[in-house]
Amino acid sequence: MATKLTERFRWLDGNVVLTVLIIKALVLMFAAQAFQIIKEEPLYQQNSFLGIWQRWDATHYLKIAETGYTGVGDDRFLIVFFPLYPFFVNVVSFFTGGDYLLAGFLVTAIASVAVGLVLRELVRLDYPEKTARLAVLFLFIFPTSYFLHIPYTESLFLALVIGCFLAARRRFWFAAAVLGALACMTRVNGLILIFALAFEVWEEYRETRKFNRAWLLLAMIPAGFGVYLLLNYIVTGSPTTFMTYQREHWQRYIRVPWEGIYESYKRIFNPKIVDAQLYGVQEMLFVVIGLCATIVGWAWMRNSYRVWMVANWLIFVSTSFVLSVPRYTLTLFPLFILMAVAAKRSWPLHILFICWSILFLGLFSMQFARGHWAF
Repeated sequence: MATKLTERFRWLDGNVVLTVLIIKALVLMFAAQAFQIIKEEPLYQQNSFLGIWQRWDATHYLKIAETGYTGVGDDRFLIVFFPLYPFFVNVVSFFTGGDYLLAGFLVTAIASVAVGLVLRELVRLDYPEKTARLAVLFLFIFPTSYFLHIPYTESLFLALVIGCFLAARRRFWFAAAVLGALACMTRVNGLILIFALAFEVWEEYRETRKFNRAWLLLAMIPAGFGVYLLLNYIVTGSPTTFMTYQREHWQRYIRVPWEGIYESYKRIFNPKIVDAQLYGVQEMLFVVIGLCATIVGWAWMRNSYRVWMVANWLIFVSTSFVLSVPRYTLTLFPLFILMAVAAKRSWPLHILFICWSILFLGLFSMQFARGHWAF
């Protein structure tokens, strides 16, 4: 009986949970120290230990969680943010006495632990335990991994996406469909799961040569996006209002990849050094990292992983202006598997990945916490 129970909960790895929590605590404490030292001021009510992270998209998600969507005033533009994350924050706020910031951190904390656990399980399907844990480590020390710990959608989206892939790999199609639908209620690129999981369906068919009616459940995935379209319609009277606001208010629209990349390249020569480095050099660097990882890892990646990498990378760069690619790169989870495999084979690469990640994680998280743009 004990053996069966242990086997059932073997995915609940204490070392992974502890790793995520330790890194989380270190990142938050480092940022608090950096804020006080560099700004030469103590933490206070607005810029509290958690408050220093309430910036940019975090403020929008917490606002939605607190007041919901509206079709009037400046807050009408918040309809471009998907509903699942603020919904969870709203639910958890009942247990935090209406403290939406704390609720946001709790939702993210739970999701980030889930990310570590499902990533380990997914990697273990193809690689040894050490490689799986190394992939988790590389994800959580990645230069922009602080977004996995603050009120942004990264942790929730990754937990749902990786969980969806894991369920599909294990042929739990109902679970894959539900997780995929929820991912589509979190970020628009959740729709890529439809095409990626089609290859997992093909893999099962190749193995069994039988039609599995459970595959039809995957039609639930785009239904998650349908919920978002319905929300647009209820709030604004049009299911595509988010596209109008993205273009007219946020100046984001679809563009051929090379145009957006070229615009980003030109920012490298911005006379303002900070903008040149963050909007130019770092954006271009992570565009290249995503592209190189896709090319280098093509030979070993499953077809479903290839679809996920290529489609996401194209979404990142097929826009009016390339922005936040270092943050979006977190969603390219096969990248961290590739890093783990390469690090196991080469000690110098192991050291390179760790040193580069930690140094820039410190730099970017410090920049963000003190109120300066960092993706």
